[in-house]
Amino acid sequence: MNRRKRLAAIVAGMATAVATALSAGFLLSPNAGAQEDVSAQAQALWTNPNTGAARWVDQNPNDWRANMIRDRIAETPAGNWFTQYNPTGGIGAQVAAVVDGAAAAGAAPIMVVYGIPNRDCGGHSGGGAPNHDAYRGWIDAIAAEIDGPAYIVIEPDVIAHDCHNATERAQINASLSYAAQKLNAADPAAKVYLDAGNSAWLTASEAASRLQAAGLQHADGFSLNVSNYRTTDETTAYAQQVRNIVGSNKGVVIDTSRNGNGPLNPPNPNDWCDPPGRAIGKFPTTATGVNGIDAYLWVKLPGEADGCAGSAGQFIPDLAYQLANNAGSGWPGQVEPTDPVTTPTGGPTTGGPGETDCTVHIDAVSTWNGGWQGKVSMTADQAVNGWTVSWTWPGTQAITSSWNTQLSTSGKTVTAKDVGWNGSVAAGQTKELFGFVASGSPADMDVPC
Repeated sequence: MNRRKRLAAIVAGMATAVATALSAGFLLSPNAGAQEDVSAQAQALWTNPNTGAARWVDQNPNDWRANMIRDRIAETPAGNWFTQYNPTGGIGAQVAAVVDGAAAAGAAPIMVVYGIPNRDCGGHSGGGAPNHDAYRGWIDAIAAEIDGPAYIVIEPDVIAHDCHNATERAQINASLSYAAQKLNAADPAAKVYLDAGNSAWLTASEAASRLQAAGLQHADGFSLNVSNYRTTDETTAYAQQVRNIVGSNKGVVIDTSRNGNGPLNPPNPNDWCDPPGRAIGKFPTTATGVNGIDAYLWVKLPGEADGCAGSAGQFIPDLAYQLANNAGSGWPGQVEPTDPVTTPTGGPTTGGPGETDCTVHIDAVSTWNGGWQGKVSMTADQAVNGWTVSWTWPGTQAITSSWNTQLSTSGKTVTAKDVGWNGSVAAGQTKELFGFVASGSPADMDVPC
C-alpha cells in the first residue's frame, strides 16, 4: 500500500474508531474503559488479531483457560516483533502487514526490531543478521514500510549485555545509531526508542552513558523493562534518573506486560526466565499521566516463553493463564473473565473451578547402576490450577536433583510444587509435571492427589 492509501486508511479507520468509542463510552478499546490514566489525548494502540495468544484462543474456544487468555491477553495491544533476517522481501512484507493492519484500525502498532548480529549473546533468543552491513540493509527494508504512527523499540537488551569486546561494541553502537536515524526519519509520526535493559541491570549513569554512545540523540527516547518484571514504580524512578543525565527531552516507554507482581523476592539468578507467580501489569496506554513517561506498553507478549517454559517466543497457554489469573479480579478492564478460577486452601492439590479428583503417577524412565531418572505426571478429572503433590517412598529411594518444580523432602516424604507456568492441568488430561534423578531402586507408583 502506498503512502497516500495508507494515510487515507488511517483517517477512515480513526473516524470509525472515534465514532465507535463515542457510542460505547471508551476511547482505546473495550478493555480500556476502567483505565484511570486514559485521557482524550491518548494514542489508540493496535491489537494484532494474529498473535500466538489470539490463534490459540480461536483454536481452543472451549478450553477452560480460553476466556481468561482472550479477555486479558489476546485482546490487549502488544508488541509485534521482527526477528528474522530475511532480506529478500520477507521482512518488508511482514512490516507492511502490521503497518497496514494498524492503519486500517486507526491505531499505532507497537513494533520491536530485534535482529542485531550475535543477538542475546547467543542465548535463548540468539540469532540475528550475519554482519552489521547486512543488518543495516535489513533496517532499510523495515524503514521503507514505516508509514504513520508507531512505537518502535530497537534491540532489547543489546545495550545492557556485556559479552562484546571494544571493537564489537563500537560496531553495535554504530548500527544502533543507524537504526535510530533511519527509523525515525521514516515517518514523523513514528516514535523510536533505544532499549536500555532494566532498573536492576545497569546503574543509571552507566545506562545513560551507553545510550548516548549508541546514538540516543537520534531517537525519541529509550525503553525499559522489556521482557522483565521490575515494578512500574521502580522503573519510573530509574527512568527519571537516566533522563536527568541524558536530557529531559527524551521520553521513556516502560514494558508492563508481566510486572504486575514485580520480580521474585528473594531474587533468583534465573528470575528473568519464566519465573513462577508473576502477573500481567498495567494496561497499555500512551496517557500515563507521568512527566517523561511516553507510554506503558506491552512489548513482550504475555504467554510467550523466555526459553525456560518453552523455546523462546513459543506461546504456552499455561504460562499465559497464570500471568492473567495472577493479576486478580481488580485488573483493569470492563470485561472480566467469564470463569474466574479460585485457588482453595488446604489439601494437596488445588483445582480449576473447585477442588478436583486426580491421580499422580511416579514413573521410572531410565535406570543405571545405583540410580535412575523418573517423571511425575497427573491425571485430572477436572481442571487443576496450581498443584502441590506429595508421596512417601516405599524404600531407600531419594531424589538428588529435579527440574520444573519447587521440591523439598522430609525423611522419605517428598513434596513438590508447580513453578507457575506448569501449574495447569486441563480436565481429562494426563500431563507430565516435572522430572527428577534419584538414588536407590526404581519405583513406579500411583498416588491420589
